[in-house]
Formats: sequence, C-alpha cells, structure tokens
Amino acid sequence: MKINIKPRFIKVGGFCLLLTLFNGCSTTTTSKSTQPYTFFPSAPDQPRIQYLTAFASDADMGKSTGFADFITGEQKSADPLVKPYGIALHEGNIFVCDTVSGMVEVFDLKKNHASYFSPQGEGKLRLPINISIDTDGTRYVADTGRQQVMIYRGDGTFIEALGKKDEMKPVDVGITTDRLYIADLKNHCVKVFSKADHKLLFTIPADGQNSQARLLSPTNLTIDKNGGRLLVSDTGGNVVQVYDLDGKYLRTIGRAGVAPGLFARPKGVAVDRQGLAYVVDAATQVVQLFDTEGRLLLFFGQAGASTRGEVLLPAAVKVDYDHVGYFQKFVAPGHQIEYLILVTCQFGGQKVSVYGFLKQQ
Repeated sequence: MKINIKPRFIKVGGFCLLLTLFNGCSTTTTSKSTQPYTFFPSAPDQPRIQYLTAFASDADMGKSTGFADFITGEQKSADPLVKPYGIALHEGNIFVCDTVSGMVEVFDLKKNHASYFSPQGEGKLRLPINISIDTDGTRYVADTGRQQVMIYRGDGTFIEALGKKDEMKPVDVGITTDRLYIADLKNHCVKVFSKADHKLLFTIPADGQNSQARLLSPTNLTIDKNGGRLLVSDTGGNVVQVYDLDGKYLRTIGRAGVAPGLFARPKGVAVDRQGLAYVVDAATQVVQLFDTEGRLLLFFGQAGASTRGEVLLPAAVKVDYDHVGYFQKFVAPGHQIEYLILVTCQFGGQKVSVYGFLKQQ
C-alpha cells in the first residue's frame, strides 16, 4: 500500500499487514551482508533517509583505546554508553545522558574521543534524562533524580539548580531566546520560565482549555522556532500535543495504536527547519515522520528489519544541520546529506544511531 502525502515529499511504501507491522516489514533496500548502504523507504520508492553509522564508545568512532592510549599517554577513554536517553550537539561535540552511569558522556567528533561531563559538589548529577544546549553553550540538564533542571556554563561550571525537591519532576527542556519550556511529569504539564531570572511565567495546558489540550505524561518536547510551535510527546496519552509558544492548543498528532501514524509509547520528538516532526515510538521501535498538519510521511528504523539501521528501545531523537561534515564519509556515492537525524537506543550495541536526510538531486 502506498500513501501519497505531498508532491514535494515522500511516498510511504511497503507497509506490511497489521499483524506484522513494525516487526517483519523491512524498509531497508539491502541486507548488511550484501551491500554497505541502507536506505529508507525501500525500493522502488526514492530513498529519503540513509543509515550512516552507530556508536556506543569512542572505539566505534575509529579511536584506538586501551594499550595504545597507555603507550601514547592519552587520557583514558570513558566507558561505553549503558542506557542512554537525551542527546544534544554543540560545536563538534555530542552530549548523551547515560541514565545508568548518572553522567553525561561527551563525544568529541574532532578528536574521536569520549569523556564524561560529571560535575561534583552542589552541581552533581544524579539521574540526567535529557540535555539541551543554548546557542551560547549554556547547558540545561533535566535531572529526575534531583527533581531539578541543572544549569551549567559552556565550560561546565555550575550556575544554578532550577526547581525545588518534590515541586516538579523535569524530564526535558526547550529553549527560546527568552524562555525555558520544561516538561514536568509530576504535574502533567509544561512549565514555562523566564530565561533571564527563572521565574515561572505560565503552564501548558492552561486552565480552561478543552480536554483535547491535556497532558497525561509529558516526557519529551521540542520547539519549532520557525513555526512558533511547541511539540510535546505524551507517553501516557499516546499522542504528540502541539501548542503555540504561548500555550494555545493547536492540534494532536496520532492516537493509541500499532499502525502507521499511531503511537504505542511515544518518547523523543524533534523538528526540522521545514517543520516536519520526528517522533520516536519505544514500543514499536520506529521513528515516524509527520508533516506540519500531522500527516504521516515515513517511518524508519524498526527492530528486526536489519542489523543495519534498526533501533532497539529508542528513546530520544535529534535533528542537526551543523555537524553533517563529520559523517559525510558514510554517505553513499551519488547522494548528499541535508541534515542528520540522531536516535539514542537503550538496548543493543548501537546506542547512538546516525541517519542522514538526503537532499533532492
């Protein structure tokens, strides 16, 4: 079955029957054993996304470790990721929250080396779940163990802990020029603070909005700065809620189910410069792509399809335009990458999977 959404974009091809959906329905063009490249969707549809690579440690990035580090006197590498969740990129570094180690692992793409961001003292992390980084390098870490958002300068210096114990359970942070949007799992809302003085401005959804606007278990959020939208994945409601940046409800993407366009356990959410939304479903183990009207365009990465490009217990997703050059060597001949899509996985060896969205030729 094929679904035509927009002439500009993608035909969703190769959907399997409902009983085998997200399980045995491969959207890859080849197996790992026969070809080095994996594309989504499968032939004969035009490929739109290429699986590039995956890593869990600096050894996966081509960095020699162990005895070689001892001989050269280089700094000991960080241990491989165990159970990653949130991810952020900034100035050649990939920051990944590891919920088992209780630290943020930093992958330096220039040096192919991993290290830990593990502040001590009053800024010590306990259970970092998501990290967001402002344009000036300021780091905001949603720490569910501390029940606070931990704020650090670009050099890692601790600034402040936003929130008090038992007041909220922050799980993600969105940043604009003057506001912080914090997904609060404890109070079933998004709290909006002034970035300048960290005073609470309002909550989303606001009192009096209709039941469609409600949030049951907001777990991840992202901000569409070009479109002026806030997208919140509601794991408890099996939907993604869309609001404007002042909290007005706009629409709901998806509903409960295990079919294309539906969600069984939505988690990570990201948006590209065109306003297209990427939503992780941890239960069906795919990333689904929607247009600005909430219509499904494509899904990719489902477990069991292939050892290349699959996602196992996916958690977070991030779209990035600034670090394409570091992954250009993985691109298939005759293709160009417009931007990167990074997905964290909590099981298997491919803890951070990297995909490239292909440019129109």
